[in-house]
Parts: sequence; C-alpha cells; structure tokens
Amino acid sequence: MANGGAGQGPWRPLALLAVVLVALYATMFGTGNTKPRLAIDLAGGTSAVFAASPAPGSTSIPPGAMGTAVSIMNERVNAFGVSEAQVSQQGSNTIQVEIPGHNSQTLIDQVGKMALLYFRPVIQEAAANAKPNPSPAASGSASPGASPGATPSAKAPASATPNASSSASVKPSGQAEKLSTVKDAAGASASPAASSSAAHTSSAAPSASAKPSATSSADAAAAASANKAAAAFASLDCTNKTAADAAAKAAADAQPSDYVAACDKDLVGKYLLGPSQVSGIDVKSANATPVMAGQTITSKWQINLTFNAKGSSEFATATQQLYQQYSSKSGSGAFAIVLDGVVESAPVVNQGAITGGQAQITGSFSQSEADNLATILNYGALPLKFSPSQISIVSPTLGGHELSGGLLAGAVGLALVFLYVIFYYRGLAAVAISSLVIAALLTYSSAVLLGPLMSFTLSLAGVAGLIVAIGITADSFVVFFERLRDEVREGRTLRTAVEHGWTRARRTIIASDFVSFLAAAVLYWRTIGSVKGFAFTLGLTTVIDIIVVFLFTKPLITLVARSEFFGSGHKWSGLDPERLGGTRATFRAGAATGGKRMTIAERRKAEQAAADDVASDETKRVDV
Repeated sequence: MANGGAGQGPWRPLALLAVVLVALYATMFGTGNTKPRLAIDLAGGTSAVFAASPAPGSTSIPPGAMGTAVSIMNERVNAFGVSEAQVSQQGSNTIQVEIPGHNSQTLIDQVGKMALLYFRPVIQEAAANAKPNPSPAASGSASPGASPGATPSAKAPASATPNASSSASVKPSGQAEKLSTVKDAAGASASPAASSSAAHTSSAAPSASAKPSATSSADAAAAASANKAAAAFASLDCTNKTAADAAAKAAADAQPSDYVAACDKDLVGKYLLGPSQVSGIDVKSANATPVMAGQTITSKWQINLTFNAKGSSEFATATQQLYQQYSSKSGSGAFAIVLDGVVESAPVVNQGAITGGQAQITGSFSQSEADNLATILNYGALPLKFSPSQISIVSPTLGGHELSGGLLAGAVGLALVFLYVIFYYRGLAAVAISSLVIAALLTYSSAVLLGPLMSFTLSLAGVAGLIVAIGITADSFVVFFERLRDEVREGRTLRTAVEHGWTRARRTIIASDFVSFLAAAVLYWRTIGSVKGFAFTLGLTTVIDIIVVFLFTKPLITLVARSEFFGSGHKWSGLDPERLGGTRATFRAGAATGGKRMTIAERRKAEQAAADDVASDETKRVDV
C-alpha cells in the first residue's frame, strides 16, 4: 500500500478494496444495521451538559468520582426506559447526557440530581408482589395489613436500624449474604454496651398494636411518616415497573429521618425501611476483592468497607442495635443499602457489633455484582453536585429539517466538485468522481457500523465534517493529477509519468492528510459536545481518503494509462501534451516494441523498468 501499486499489478489493491467494501456491507445487512444513528440535533430529543462541583463539606472532586457518576447517571437514564441514550464524560468535570426521543426538562432534572445513598434499617421485607397480611404482625415487623396505627414507634427510630449481618437484596432462593467485621475490627460479638443500648430502646420493628407517640411535633411527624410508609409497603407491587419507579422516586425524595417503602434493584422483593442512621458520605472507601480460603483464592467475592470517624461511630451504634435484634430474634437485624430510593443490597448483622470502622459484605457475589456494589458504595463516599450548564431540547420536526439542510449542503458541495473536475480534468474526471463515490461508500458503512460498535451518532456538526471531507478527498487527487500532468508536460510517456508523478504526489498527500488528522485528533481530545462530532468525522474521513487514494485512485490511473484514449493523449482525456504545453509522443501499446503488441510479460517488464526509473530518480534526489 505504501507504493500504491508501484512495481506490482494494480489489480491487487483494487481487489483488496473490493473485499473490504463487500465485508462492510455484508456486515451491515447481516446485522440489520443499515442506517447511521442520528444525534439529538438531527433525530430530536434532549441533550444536557452537567458541570460537577464538590458537594457541601468537600473541597475537591476525588479521583474516580466522575467515572462513577457516569455509571450512576446511566442507570438513572435506563430506569426511564430510554433506549440508545448516551452518558459520557467530557473533560475533567463535565458529563454529557443525550436522550433521543424524549423532550423533558423533568427527566434532565432527575438525571442530574445528586445521588443519595443511605444505610436504612430493614423493618420488614416481603416478596415483590406480596399481598397485605390480615393477621397480626409478629414482633419485630410491621404487618402490611395492620391499621395505620400499626407503625414503628416514633420514639425509637434508632432501634429500627439495619443489622450488621449481610443479606443482599431479596432473591427467590432466599439466600442471604453476610456482613462481618474484618480481623482488626472490634469484637465479633455484641458488647455489654450493645445490650445496654438495646435495653434503652424500643423494639426495632413495629408491633401490630403499637401506636405512635404524639407528645411532640417531632414524634407526630415520625408517626405520620411511619403510617404512610407502612401503608405504601402494604400496597406496593414491585413487579409493576411503574409502581416500582414511583416508589423509588418517593424514597429518594424522602428525608433521612423518614420511614420509606422501597423495592430492590432486581424487583423481586420489597422493604419497609426505618430512618437512616448512616449516610453514604461517611463511607471512606469500598472495594471488591475475592474471598480467600487460607492462601487460596476462591470464586466468591466480597466488598470491604471503611468508614470515616463519624461513620464509624454511627455504624457502631447501628450494628450494636441490629445485632441485638438478630440475636434476640426481635427484628430482622438487617440494614438496606439504598441508592436513589432503590435497595441495592440488604446485609444482616450476624457476627456482632462492628465498632472498628471496617466491615466486609460477603456471600454469593459474582465479580461484576461485587464491583457494582463497591461502585455504588464509593459513590456515596464521593458525592458530587451537578448543575446543567447547557440544555438543548430539539423536536423531531426541527431535527428532520436540520438533517435535510445538512444533506442538501453536502449534495450541493459534491455537485460543485463534480462540475469543477469535469470542466478542468475532462476524462480524468471519471477517476476523480469514482474515487469520491468509493470514499462515500466507505464513509457511510463506517458511520453505520460504528453506531452499535462504539455508540457513534451522527450529529449536524458531524455532517459538517463530512462536507469538509469532500474537499480533503478532492485535494488529494488534484495533487496527484497535477503532478501527473507535470510529468506529461516534460515529455514522459504516460506510464512512466504515472509512476514519477505518484512518487512525488504521495508525499504531499500524506503530509496534507496527516495535518488534517492531527487537527481532528486535537479537536476531539480537547473539546466537548458537538465539536467532538465534527472532529471525529473529520478524522475518520481523512483516514478513508488515504485508503481510497492508495487502493483505488492510483491503481485506477495505472489501468487507464494503458488505454488508447488516455495513452495517446486524447484532447478530452485531460492529458493532452500539446494542451499542457509539452510535445506529443507516441503512446501506443506497442510503441516500445516496434509497433507490435506487448505480451503480458513484456508489459510487466516495462512497468518494472518504469518503477526502477522512479527509484533511480529518488536515489539521485537523496544524494543531491
């Protein structure tokens, strides 16, 4: 490819290009992807750029926080049932969200809302679509069928805290994960303080006959919250996606001191949860590691938790109370890890109070499940505040007009290039136009296949990049054609002129395309938003231009140089020596052999001689 066919037959690069084209279009039709994905400005939808800033109490954005925020936002967008939405980091502190087909300011507000992570005690859990139980609730749980008064005691919200044992979100198998202390943590069993603490608190779970105290406004508010949550839990059906989303929104909007009803992330269980005692911001770090059995790494995974000083104190108090529930069977002994109103996991405190600020969640986690939970816990430790810096809401009608305008501009530009090359290069225009067609076929197939491969979407700025690429491709064959005409003007035969002209032209073409690609790469690296789309398509078409010139334009010129029309310098060929200011020579196929037709072997020998002549000229230039 470096020589573009010099010294070898022109059919090989043409055959290679044909194979590439067939493979691309076979893949397109085989996968059912026949149209490029369109960005918001062409298809309609909502686009927003969010700028991140540290949450109150923080002074900087911790490393890795932006990547985790992208993950959380992506989950939020998917929760709205949006297909082909894109969430990507742009720069060091901005995130771009594109949601095709949805024109909603409310949706953008929800996506950019600061993530809320809480550790809430599990008062009661049930299957996702469990019906209210009309019988009195057992001690330690809030009966779904209980009357509004059958709610957790408003005087003891702290006792309804999560237990320290581990149990992931409810699963049909009933299998539960475990939360344990690490080796250097405080004792593995409940301390006397835990018993003492538990003695001064009421039952962790609501009794069926318990009634909230109304001795103070705070108690009344807690009682009202408990009543509301118990009623919501009784009627909640988490198998209904709409109901589950509504429950998640209500739980996310609730205050940390409120009781809430929530579904787990797999929509197989529902929970009645008490007020939060530990906030996600107090998680110092969380990481997923494989479980060790002696010196052997097992296939199971665990999440290691470390709390800051405030979180360690709060978590110790909570786990003391929860372990007391677990050991006395007076409550679930579990706490729920709740992000944006969804229960991500519900571990049980079954190995004593955790007072050292470190804990492990173990169980039947796969590596991806452990990594996801660690990511969620880390996000609670790395809260970010997002404010929309740019919002664009485009209707499908406006997007259609933009697309039509872009295509029309491209068609006009292409037509003007066609007219110019036909007028100026005459017969050579056929090579130029066919080169542009091949470039268009490669560009279209690349844009289509890059959609599912790397989520590439074609924006209006991208269309502008494609229009600019017409000029880049035209510039390449103009350089080659002018070099070729210079060689003919100097009196060389056309076949020799092709090789000499190509040797001189390819350096210029490569240098020009390299500059264009470098500019596109810098733009793509340093910019955000729609400019990235322009830079990407500019870079893509620059690479395609190199492919077309080396694998198509040069080999095709080599072939047409053998024809009588071009070889004899016909006045309409664009290579008429007299019209170019040179002298006409005989270009017949048999001129080099005394008027006889050249055999294939003789033709190859002549081509090799021309190539050697070119190499000799190159050596002389270097020596000089």
